[in-house]
This record gives sequence, structure tokens and C-alpha cells, in this order.
Amino acid sequence: MDTDAVDEILAQWRRERPDLDVSPMGTIGRMTRLAKHFQGAMGDTFAKFGLNSGEFDVLATLRRSGQPYQLSPTQLFHAMMVSSGTMTHRIDCLEKAALVERIPDPNDRRGNLVQLTDKGFELIEKTVETHVTHEHLLLSALEKSEIDRLTQLLRKLLGSFEK
Repeated sequence: MDTDAVDEILAQWRRERPDLDVSPMGTIGRMTRLAKHFQGAMGDTFAKFGLNSGEFDVLATLRRSGQPYQLSPTQLFHAMMVSSGTMTHRIDCLEKAALVERIPDPNDRRGNLVQLTDKGFELIEKTVETHVTHEHLLLSALEKSEIDRLTQLLRKLLGSFEK
């Protein structure tokens, strides 16, 4: 049976505190470590395109929203679970890079919409293709049936937090 660094941590806790069931530390510890590996690897991919993960998220959210590839700042920050201040900063950076533009909201005279520019559309198209290919590689240690089962379990666990 393969072991990893988390197994060593669990063994230490079991030695020091045999009265505690530390098994959740194994599951959560592995997910936390994997998240860090995934974030680093995906960050490297985004950096190849001059983006960070937050900027990628904004461009990807606009792209997957469908034509005309525009959303209000409120819709964007709700979709990404970030503060309005964080969203404003991301939009400002992307606007300076000419990847998005703010346009008047025809349904709200006081509001505006954030829209992908042609340059932003082209960039997110290239980036997302590379990103998805890289994600396949990140999961390549697992067989498809394992990925499917893991996806089901993670969906169930995440659902317990996001109800």
C-alpha cells in the first residue's frame, strides 16, 4: 500500500493522542495539499498568458455567460464569491489591459456592465483550452471511473456547505 506525507502526520497524532480519531485529518489534509498543488499548477498556466487566477476567473465567467459576454459587476462577484472591492480591482486591471470594458447598462441608468473585448475573448479562448488540457493532466493518475466517483463524492461534500 502506498503511503504519503499525510500518513506520517496521522501516525504521529495516533502515537501522541491514541484517544482521538484523527482520520478526518487524512481526508482534509490531502484535499488541502491537493488544492495547493492544483492552484500552483493552474497559476503557472494562467501566467503563461499574462493572467493570474482571479483575472482568469473574471474572463472565464464572462466567456461562459454567452453572447454578448457581459455581466454586471454584482453578477460577477456573486458568481466568484469575492468581495465587491476585490471584483472592482480585478475589473480595473483587466480594463487597463484592454481585456474588458465597462459599458452603460441599458436597464439601469446608474449601472454599468462588464464586457469582454475582442482581445479579451481571444485571450480567454486560448487560455481555457490550455487550462482544460492541463487539468486533464493533473487528474491523469486516476482512471475515468475513479474520477467519476471522486466527482460524486466531492459534489456531495460541497453540497453540505453550500445549501
